[in-house]
Amino acid sequence: MHELRTGSADGARADFEEMLAQLAGATNPNVRMIAANPGDWGIDAFAGDLGGAITVWQSKYFMPKTTTSQSDQIRDSLKNALKAAAANGHTVTLWILCIPSSMDGPAAKWWDGWKKRQEKAHNLVIELWDKTTLVKKLQSPEGDQVRRAYYEVFTAPAALAHEQMRLVLDVEEDKAAALDSALFVRQMTEAGHLELDSAKRQFFNADLVAREVAHKGVPAEAAALSFFSGDAPG
Repeated sequence: MHELRTGSADGARADFEEMLAQLAGATNPNVRMIAANPGDWGIDAFAGDLGGAITVWQSKYFMPKTTTSQSDQIRDSLKNALKAAAANGHTVTLWILCIPSSMDGPAAKWWDGWKKRQEKAHNLVIELWDKTTLVKKLQSPEGDQVRRAYYEVFTAPAALAHEQMRLVLDVEEDKAAALDSALFVRQMTEAGHLELDSAKRQFFNADLVAREVAHKGVPAEAAALSFFSGDAPG
């Protein structure tokens, strides 16, 4: 989706980084990004006080999977963040690696061991926001607006919605003929009403709607259907 939004892998990398800052800010106060000038102090996004302790989010756009071939980039990212912290008078207490993919087996094994060693050596906490974690956070109430802004715009083409609407409006001839035996059709015929095509279509459409509402089980829609069908109390 990031490549669709921007048209290139380079654009996707920057777009993913911005999305992470928004997602981090959805659950953490005062999250900021660092503009490269020329470097970025080893920080893509952070929370805290640059005169004291900070949490760092480090974005790495590894796609379609993360392997041990990218381990040097991960090592260098933490090294640069700690070096900049020592030079500029702040402390990294939590370092979060953010990747849009999953690690393969060897990479996951390397990560687990490297993470423990770095936490012990530098007295900090290291976390991983990989594909699984990011999806969970984006589907949470806190991350819902970020998900809508960066991903939902591609999931509902207008043409498809239009075609689905037409399915409810048109009734095939064989289905209309099958309704001739319906009780309401026989009752209307006996009452002298002979032009029944419109009534058949309305009945067929209403039946489709009722089945769809029952299938989805949305309480508000079920209550509305019950009201209009005369089943509501009072």
